[in-house]
Amino acid sequence: MPLRTAVPPRVLTVAGSDSGGGAGIQADLKTMLALGVHGMSVLTAVTAQNSLGVQGAWELPVDAVRAQYRSVVDDIGVQAVKTGMLASAALVETVAELLAGTDAPVVVDPVGVSKHGDALLAAEALDSVRTKLLPVATVATPNLDEVAQLTGVRVTDESGMRRAAEEVLGFGPRWVVIKGGHLPGEAVDLLTDGSAEHWLRAPRHDNRHTHGTGCTLASAIASGLALGMDVPTAVQGAKTYVTGAIEAGFPLGDGIGPVDHGWLTRPAD
Repeated sequence: MPLRTAVPPRVLTVAGSDSGGGAGIQADLKTMLALGVHGMSVLTAVTAQNSLGVQGAWELPVDAVRAQYRSVVDDIGVQAVKTGMLASAALVETVAELLAGTDAPVVVDPVGVSKHGDALLAAEALDSVRTKLLPVATVATPNLDEVAQLTGVRVTDESGMRRAAEEVLGFGPRWVVIKGGHLPGEAVDLLTDGSAEHWLRAPRHDNRHTHGTGCTLASAIASGLALGMDVPTAVQGAKTYVTGAIEAGFPLGDGIGPVDHGWLTRPAD
């Protein structure tokens, strides 16, 4: 076979590890591979995690996170960055400072809790997310629980998603995706920059194995941006990808299994 010489776009994930492989760094890298970009990682925390929940979490020192970031960005370079679990105010502020000095679009997934309800962000770090991290985001992707954490807005319908978007945009990201997956009915997300508004709708699949959806969506958006798409195109493509991954989600262990990051390449039944 001829050797490939073209270098794929490079995307960096700054996030925690999921030992079960369904979310976090593992989900990010799988998504990036599936969508044709080269994934790289800065590990912020290690979790003991499986289909039943998070049994333990240990954040890395600030110096270790900074060294990983500089090692990758200064030598290899990046076309997009995605952030996930940052755990503490010190890590949030360190990562925000690093991102502010990087010339690449940034997708911020403001991870607060796991799929099972386990806390992944210290309560005292929320203000740092609002004032340091969200202002450097090209796209922020909070779910409804994270919206409530950040803004106090409790969304119960689509009109509430508009209000939530306004509140999150007030913290400074250029675009926000309010993920409405926890609402009844079809799976609807709202993408807006405060003027343009895009409602992204997909059928709701009857599949409880949805671990990693938030990480997957944010990583897919970052991949699209690295490939040169504009924000609405990248988000729509990510929505299509994650919808297919949810439909193909499979059981692992005794709890909630992961979405299938490789569904695009699985042979049809």
